[in-house]
Amino acid sequence: MAATFCTQAELRTVLGIGSLYSDSVVEEVCQAAENIIKGQLWYNNYYAAARSLNSNVATLYFQEPHGMYVGQSVTITNAGSPFNGTKTITEINGALQVSALNYQNYSLTAYNYSISYAATGADQVKNPIRPTATVAAATNVDYATVPEVREATTLIAVDIWQSRQLSNAGGVSPDGFTPSPYRMGNTLLARVRGLIANYLNPNGLVG
Repeated sequence: MAATFCTQAELRTVLGIGSLYSDSVVEEVCQAAENIIKGQLWYNNYYAAARSLNSNVATLYFQEPHGMYVGQSVTITNAGSPFNGTKTITEINGALQVSALNYQNYSLTAYNYSISYAATGADQVKNPIRPTATVAAATNVDYATVPEVREATTLIAVDIWQSRQLSNAGGVSPDGFTPSPYRMGNTLLARVRGLIANYLNPNGLVG
């Protein structure tokens, strides 16, 4: 799916590169920048740490309460087959589970919260998902239309592009040291955090 926070045409215009580079190269940079920004924004997402499948009923387990409900449509990724896809929740569970399950010598504590939905496949005992799966419910904000988010994405896309084209060797200028090797370091997001501050995911904030 093509990037929407900073489109290929927009990045070509900002960089002034016209048609010098292939669509796939420019699009990859746009998508990378969008993925970086999306990882910081507040979405209606939940993260499943375990899964099971019994008689074509899939269940995902969570380590914390969730706001999902029976009849809700959610999109599941990174849970593997047949768990992935757009699914309709048929059951939720918030009852306390205190048992532990030993799965291939891995002690997996049973989680307190779960959702279930229809999925066709061979039965699976409860097993961990590493890394966690994402369960995405509808989000009321279309970030592709938020100017601050679009600007932040464009700035990151420009940084990524310039890092691809320029040498990463550091140097000394008349004004002092130029830390070019750190263009893709931890300051990448720091330079745009002010733009997206109002939309940052509170679950990702520490302190």
